[in-house]
Amino acid sequence: MVVQQHRLRGGAVAVTAVAGLMASTAGCSGGGGAVAEDRQGGDPVGVVHRAAEVLAGAGSSRTRTSMEMAAGGTRVTIRGEGAYNFRKRMGQLKVLLPKDPAGVDEHRPITELLSPGALYMKNRGAGVPVDKWVRIDAAALDDGNLVTGGATDPLVAAELLRGARTVTYEGRTGLNGESARHYRGVADIGRAARAASPQVRGALAAAAKGFAKDAIPFDAYLDDQGRLLKVRHRFSYVNSGRAVAVASTTVLYAFGTPIQVRLPAEGDIFAGKIQS
Repeated sequence: MVVQQHRLRGGAVAVTAVAGLMASTAGCSGGGGAVAEDRQGGDPVGVVHRAAEVLAGAGSSRTRTSMEMAAGGTRVTIRGEGAYNFRKRMGQLKVLLPKDPAGVDEHRPITELLSPGALYMKNRGAGVPVDKWVRIDAAALDDGNLVTGGATDPLVAAELLRGARTVTYEGRTGLNGESARHYRGVADIGRAARAASPQVRGALAAAAKGFAKDAIPFDAYLDDQGRLLKVRHRFSYVNSGRAVAVASTTVLYAFGTPIQVRLPAEGDIFAGKIQS
């Protein structure tokens, strides 16, 4: 089964990093309840709404990502690691694909550059020369690149919380050796798109059209400064008429880490047709 396939403007086709893997191997629930008050952080809805803004003030961080996909009895997990500059809205990840069904790790890591409105991928495979990058317009994807790259852009993950309608404060928990405040709720992706910063609004608006449900359950963990330490979203994506359950987790740490992201030159971007 192919998890996801999108036809971009100009006829080029972009597929998720795990499309071939899923082809060879082969919900979202509503939230609610009363809004509990976090005595230290304030109104839980307001706290998670401000997560993206607080990250911009933090400047940058290291990040780890994981994306779990389940469809047709098959489950795969894609992991990534890198850093993100929230002020420039740019980041870099190395994404590791799971082993193939035979247990042989034959998939080369994919380098991804995240930028406002676009995803750049190297070692993309599928007919792309090894020294070339693939550029994908996030607003042209049915999922707004919440799923396509095998990792959710950390800023977009935070901006999605702007659509939170119901949030409960679940108390404190230990995370990465420090105390974190745990919030659980449901975000409306259409509402998030309307409230998002201009740089990610198009991507979230595209996802609002492509997802099976507007309601996105989440668990968010913030420190006492309001910085997002971890967020887990649960998506339901429609592919070929079937729902694919996706759980995307983003972990942020080492705030203030210097990061410089240099986008590829035009001549380094693959201009041919990408094989599906």
